[in-house]
Amino acid sequence: MTRPAQRRTVLTAALAAAAAAATSPAQGAPRAAHRAEDPDNAPVDYHSWTSYAGWCSGAAEGTRHTGPRHGIAIGTPTGIVDYTDPHTQLTASWERARWTSPLRVLPRPATEVVATWNADTPAGTWIQVELTGTYTDGTSAPWYVMGRWAAGDCDIRRTSVDGQSDGRSSIATDTFAIDAPVSASGLRLASYRLRLTLFRRPGTDLTPVVRRIGAMASDIPDRFTVPASMPGEGAGTELPVPRYSQEIHKGQYPEYDNGGEAWCSPTSSQMVIEYWDRKPTAEQLAWVDPASTDPQVAHAARFTYDSQYQGCGNWSFNAAYAATYPGLNAVVTRLRCLNDAERLLRAGIPVMTSQSFLATELDGAGYGTSGHLMVIVGFTPEGDVIANDPASADDSAVRRVYERSQFECLWLRTKRYDAAGRIRGGSGGICYLYWPARPSPGQRRALAAVGIC
Repeated sequence: MTRPAQRRTVLTAALAAAAAAATSPAQGAPRAAHRAEDPDNAPVDYHSWTSYAGWCSGAAEGTRHTGPRHGIAIGTPTGIVDYTDPHTQLTASWERARWTSPLRVLPRPATEVVATWNADTPAGTWIQVELTGTYTDGTSAPWYVMGRWAAGDCDIRRTSVDGQSDGRSSIATDTFAIDAPVSASGLRLASYRLRLTLFRRPGTDLTPVVRRIGAMASDIPDRFTVPASMPGEGAGTELPVPRYSQEIHKGQYPEYDNGGEAWCSPTSSQMVIEYWDRKPTAEQLAWVDPASTDPQVAHAARFTYDSQYQGCGNWSFNAAYAATYPGLNAVVTRLRCLNDAERLLRAGIPVMTSQSFLATELDGAGYGTSGHLMVIVGFTPEGDVIANDPASADDSAVRRVYERSQFECLWLRTKRYDAAGRIRGGSGGICYLYWPARPSPGQRRALAAVGIC
């Protein structure tokens, strides 16, 4: 489970109005009054730059193209800068180069944007990802830092950056979001650019290589409930995804947030990484206590850890970690409904979902959460969800079956009530998708059907 609501609220637009107009369950208001729009009216735009033509379309300042998987690397650095790591207080000098994407004009203006990247950062290198954009009133957002990232943690501590806002939009860990009062007036983000800065130790030939940079932009309608989808092509499918419990790690490695409920994201990520036959080497796991069960889960926690957020639940960092394994692509996006997940599962691609719920809202879970990741690994013949739920007592208990309409609503809604009857946010269909760099034709079609190219 991720940290409570301090982290982010999804689509806080109109929250004040909703709070004033809504009646909490304790007051007897039927939730059906908040019936959602059809999921097809919840637009999502995922776009990325991954090809030679894509990299050539941007503005290069000291970067060069590299292969065989198309990417960008440092060519001729444009200068040297000093960076003081806010988490170690160490200052070091770094050569840098920069690449800026073309303007991405959104098919429909967005209230939220999540950036993701797939990169290799050998020791002595790291990257910074930034986002700017133009609002629907024609004014511009500042350049926001979406992450300072390295695959390791010896050169810098990977980190999000708090306190970024222009009074109209803000960054909440990994998410650009239009602020609630402004959103109520109809302001949205109409377009955006991404900027990559690549850093290396001065005087070396080292370089990061970025193979994918992209973003998911969305404007999900406010909804407390979501109409259930009918079981489709995924019914009766179940993928052989390894099963790992986060709970058996409770109290481990306090420097990476103590295991247990804090490790749902890295545990889910590790399950799917290993489904694709990737795994840390014995040398990479040498730092983990040899008495530890499933040491690769602790490894995933360490290398997804966000030093500012002080947790392992940064969506972008989880995808970036997965993509450090050879031949894997990874993104964060939103899906419309479980039929999208079925299409992916049918093609052999598991789906990691984020949801928040009370213990009474998901039969068989036995817990409530303000934010939790699990893996959809299949569907029963009747269409119910088969999930690898890491919030389980041990590995043998991870496989769960959850009722379809309950699970779908909890995952897709953007508003919910907590135990005290207060309005909180929901994920609006957020998911992680990891898949091979060389997908099969069926996998390629399934990804394209959910907007991933």
